[in-house]
Amino acid sequence: MQAIPNLLTSARLALALFMFVAFAAASGGLPFLGGELTSDTQFSLMRWAVAAFVVAAVTDFFDGWLARKLNATSVWGAILDPIGDKVLVCGAILGLMAMGPQPWVLLPAGLILFREFTVSALREVGASKGVTLPVTRLAKWKTALQMVALTLELIVAAWGAFDLPYDDLPPVAAVAHSLFWAAALVTIVTGAQYWEQTRKALKTS
Repeated sequence: MQAIPNLLTSARLALALFMFVAFAAASGGLPFLGGELTSDTQFSLMRWAVAAFVVAAVTDFFDGWLARKLNATSVWGAILDPIGDKVLVCGAILGLMAMGPQPWVLLPAGLILFREFTVSALREVGASKGVTLPVTRLAKWKTALQMVALTLELIVAAWGAFDLPYDDLPPVAAVAHSLFWAAALVTIVTGAQYWEQTRKALKTS
C-alpha cells in the first residue's frame, strides 16, 4: 500500500510522455509514421492526449494525499513529485504549441517554462550546498491553477476533436486564456519567492 503514491507519480510521468507523443503525432510531428493522418485519427489522438493530461493532473492530488494518509512519504517520492509536475506542465505546453499558432498563450507559456527551468536549477544548486526549498502553499495553488488552465487551453486548441458547438468556443477560450495568464503570474511570483529563499539560504550557509 505504501508504494501506491510513488506508483501514481510514476504513472503521471508515463502519461505525460504519452500525452506529448499523441499531440506530436496529431500535428504531424512524427514523420516516420508515413502518410497523412486522417482527420478522424488526428481528432482521436487529440482526445486521448487531453484525457491523459486530465488523468495525470488528478494523480497529482492523490499521490500527495495518499502519501500523507498512508504515512508513506519518502525521499524518492519527494524527488519524483515535483519532477512529475514539471514534466506534465512542460509537456502540455509543448503539446499545445505543436497544435499550431497560439498567440494568446505564447507569452504566458514562455514565462511558465522559464520559471520551471529556473526553479529546477535553483533546487539543484541549493541541494549541492545542502539547502532545501520546501514547497510553499502558494506554489501548490500555482500547480492546481496551471492544471485547470492547461486543461481548458488544450480543449480549446482541440475543440473540433470533441465535436463541440463553435458558438461556445469564444467564451470558453476567454476563460481559458484568463486563467492561463493568471497561472503565469502566480508562477512568476512563486519563482521569485524561491529565488529569494535560495539567495538567503546560500548567504547564511
